[in-house]
Amino acid sequence: MLRAAPAPLAGLAAQLLLLTTLARTVGLGHAGWVVGAASALVIDATLARALRSNPDARLGPAGWVTLARASLVVGVVALAASSFERDEAVATLVALSSLALALDFVDGRVARRTDTTSALGARMDGEVDAFLILALSVAVAPSTGYWVLAIGVARYAFLAGEWAFAWMRTPLPQRPWRKVVAATQGITLTVAAAEILPVALIRAALAVSLALLAESFGRDVWWLWRQRRSVGAQTAASRDGDGAPVLTVLALALVWLALIAPRQPWLLTPGAFVRLPLEGIVVVVLAVVLPGRARSIIPWVVGPALGLLVLVKLLDLGFFIAFDRPFNPVDDRSYASLGVETVRNTFGRTDAALAVTGVVVLGAAALILPTLAVLRLTRVATGHRRLSLRALTALTAAWVVCWALGSEVVPGVSIASTSAADLAVQEVDAVKTDLHDRARFNAGLETDRYRHTSSARLLTGLRGKDVLLLFVESYGKLAVQGSSFSPRIDSVLDAGTRQLAADGFAARSGWLTSSTFGGASWLAHGTLQSGAWVNSQGRYDELVKSDRMTLTRAFGRAGWRTIGDVPSDNRAWPEGTSFYHYDKLYDRRNVGYRGPTYGFASMPDQYVMLALQRLELAKPNRPPIFAEVDLVSSHTPWTRIPPLIDWSRVGDGSIFNRLPVDRVGLSDVEKGYATSIRYTLRALFSFVRHYGSKNLVLIVLGDHQPSRVVSGSRPGHDVPISIVAHDPAVLRRIDGWGWVNGMRPTPTAPLWRMSAFRDRFLSAFGS
Repeated sequence: MLRAAPAPLAGLAAQLLLLTTLARTVGLGHAGWVVGAASALVIDATLARALRSNPDARLGPAGWVTLARASLVVGVVALAASSFERDEAVATLVALSSLALALDFVDGRVARRTDTTSALGARMDGEVDAFLILALSVAVAPSTGYWVLAIGVARYAFLAGEWAFAWMRTPLPQRPWRKVVAATQGITLTVAAAEILPVALIRAALAVSLALLAESFGRDVWWLWRQRRSVGAQTAASRDGDGAPVLTVLALALVWLALIAPRQPWLLTPGAFVRLPLEGIVVVVLAVVLPGRARSIIPWVVGPALGLLVLVKLLDLGFFIAFDRPFNPVDDRSYASLGVETVRNTFGRTDAALAVTGVVVLGAAALILPTLAVLRLTRVATGHRRLSLRALTALTAAWVVCWALGSEVVPGVSIASTSAADLAVQEVDAVKTDLHDRARFNAGLETDRYRHTSSARLLTGLRGKDVLLLFVESYGKLAVQGSSFSPRIDSVLDAGTRQLAADGFAARSGWLTSSTFGGASWLAHGTLQSGAWVNSQGRYDELVKSDRMTLTRAFGRAGWRTIGDVPSDNRAWPEGTSFYHYDKLYDRRNVGYRGPTYGFASMPDQYVMLALQRLELAKPNRPPIFAEVDLVSSHTPWTRIPPLIDWSRVGDGSIFNRLPVDRVGLSDVEKGYATSIRYTLRALFSFVRHYGSKNLVLIVLGDHQPSRVVSGSRPGHDVPISIVAHDPAVLRRIDGWGWVNGMRPTPTAPLWRMSAFRDRFLSAFGS
């Protein structure tokens, strides 16, 4: 029998060798290397610790087979964490997984034939199975549905239960059915990863596997629950053992943080945590004074409520960072699917699966851990009633004194805190307000002064002109004013203004206040086009169901051919025809692009504009064109910016496969953001020089400010807007607006709400 000491080192060496081989053959992304290496270290460190804790333990022949299987699983994990599309990478993942499953049958037979079965070997075998199932569920979730992740996390949810409840730590009796269920999960997930069967059939098989898994774990939990009274002194010792004080301190810290943690990112300072929550004092008082049955209900009422509070705070933090506003429980539920789609389009389907896994785990932890912490604290308070009463008396007195004196460490944040109760009340009020707001918004949609305007009176000042409404992604006031990088962007705008003048064009510029921030660009598009203030998904949903006049409909009614150009869309957009009434929609599927993607942007902005020129503007004997064009090369994460090349070289975009990319690290978001804005503006000016006609009119504006990762403490909602025209008569129409000359608005240029633009524009260019 081999000594156990070399096993972890041998396993680590084999796993690193496998990762190196995969990197040089099928390729591993950065995430694949990191996750694979981290998995290898965790596996071998855990094995080494188990061997050190039991000097008599030996790793027999079956154990070495299990270690080899663990090494294969490390390869599966690394491939699952890499965003790959190559067939050979998928085939390699399936091959490694199949071999690991085959060895699962081998190690048991080896152990029985060599009489080397052990608790360590059985535990290793089970954990390797669980890790393989988790990796496979992450790999197949994007194609089969994210509910499949429940298969992967089931084992770890059971481990969390063992940590929280002493009665779940009782050793389970041997049951071969568990092994059958585990093998079923592995085989089904491997077949799903191979993508050799129809998706509907795979989903049905995975649903059956999940049902079997739920039955197996459910039966074990039920057996443990029934045995909880017979555990006796062993359970009590487990509950009150050496780790009890540490668990109590952790539970106290968790409840305290859940109650007083701010939900605004700018308040996440040490001083904001110097607070004494009244709600925590009340909970402990109830645990001490209530009778037994009533006291036992407290954790299961207060815990989930506290978990929901934590979840709301996390959502608020995320929404403040991304959109400069709190989470809206009525309107923002759809952002989950939109967020997953954005991550998948930007980083790949595997990264999207990992992101969803992380969010699900974080959300589950936010809901479950506070309940476990409250359960722990009430149990300790009840067991030490006299000491708890003394501590409560002192804390209550301190709270009253701080409240009476208005004591603060951070201005506006009282030490005597009731923030948790205040937040709960605010959330209830917010739901009521949002429901009433929707009714008021719908009534406002019916008040539309231009709904019945005749075509003869619409847009008479632009007859015969091609009008392009160009939304530049994340082009906010921060880009041109008040930031460390704005001078570099201003230089592009100033050079562009001079170039336009040399080509016979002129520009006027001002400011608009966007209805959104950091994202959700479609809200800004709807606001500008409709003249209604669309600042939430709920309002947008109501808008697109209405008969509101949009700029697109106005141009279409007046005789223009209307175009919607949304280059990063990859599916049908019903609202484009049912609400906006575009005559033609272009997206990534129908503009002939054959080049690479650039993060979220499916193609460079240069190609987007050239495709519009080829497909529409260059056609002979056509009506005038009105087109809304979304330029998204400046979309977050600003890590891959395409090069600007000669227009004659663009072709079908395949040349971009061979050209270097301006890569910017995620840690330097300001540089990446500024570089992307400069690229889009330079491409726009170059387009006008090469393809601009005397009948071309451009409306160029930002949809919103960049998120707080760039704007920091200077968010704001203002964006630049410019109108560019060759015909002086066009700009004379807006002389009364007070906009400034050129492409760069000055700080004193007029500022309007974005919803005011439609009426001012239709009034200026109508009869």
